[in-house]
Amino acid sequence: MVCALVLAGVGTACDNEGAVGPGTLRVGQLGQITVSLETPRRLGFGTLIPAGTLSQTLQWESSGAWTLHEGISYRGLVGDETVSRSLGDPGAFASEYASLIVRINQVTGLKLFTDTTTLKQGTSADCGPVLSKIRFTIEDTHRGETFYWTQCVDGSLTDLTTVGAGPKVGASRLVVATQQARDATVGPGFVSAYHGSVPFGSLDRGEDTRARPTSSFVVTDDVAWSAFWSEHSGRTPPPEVDFETEIVIVGAVGERGEAGDSVEVRRILEVADGTLTHLFERVPGDFCSPIAKTHYPFHIVVSPRTPAPIRFADILVEYVSCGV
Repeated sequence: MVCALVLAGVGTACDNEGAVGPGTLRVGQLGQITVSLETPRRLGFGTLIPAGTLSQTLQWESSGAWTLHEGISYRGLVGDETVSRSLGDPGAFASEYASLIVRINQVTGLKLFTDTTTLKQGTSADCGPVLSKIRFTIEDTHRGETFYWTQCVDGSLTDLTTVGAGPKVGASRLVVATQQARDATVGPGFVSAYHGSVPFGSLDRGEDTRARPTSSFVVTDDVAWSAFWSEHSGRTPPPEVDFETEIVIVGAVGERGEAGDSVEVRRILEVADGTLTHLFERVPGDFCSPIAKTHYPFHIVVSPRTPAPIRFADILVEYVSCGV
């Protein structure tokens, strides 16, 4: 069965399974591309047991503006999130967006609007503990329609590969389209803020802790955890942690004298001689004029137990816009 639809002079064709072909105005030429990746994060090297997730969503508007949201989580707890946005001339990004729309509408071997036996719209089978799930969405504001494809792929936005993409053979087209969207926005050398990290989840974070630690440290047993949590919050019992398989990392930078300072655990890396934890201190940027306030910012996370010793890299400083 074939149907025809004409919207404001723009032709669109579809078959009984929902495949849509380009009309005079290409699908998505006015609108937005959104690519979402859910990548399993495993307990450590050599294991297939998924313990957490790296989530990445790239939203790219036909105006050229783009936003990348990233987040890492562990046993349902969000560990950290970051947001990157387009800077510079939006016209250049808009031109790249238009070029990609042409390719995914028309170029043989890359076009998404094809027969449904090659790449059907909708959701694929479960991707299991190893492969990532990718969802590629085109919102067409002219037609008032949204089209999307969900398949299984190997890798995150940093190292996405066509190898193993499926279950449909055409799933590799989603990978290539995503690679091209990545290269045109965040750049071909993009590295995730959480690249290589074991998963972790936040147990508490804020601008001030009653415990007043002067530096970061690791908690590896119930006794030390209960004692610290009581001092930190004044409450008992602490959040549940299985210290047979997990550890707690307390990210801290000591006393700070202006409101708005915060600290984030960003990556927990298994390295050749143990574990290296990366922290970022976020401070108000220029012209923010924060008020004076003595406080001890902190970020408390739980993660799978990693090899000892657990060390901390030099703290990196990020300057953030006022109110962020």
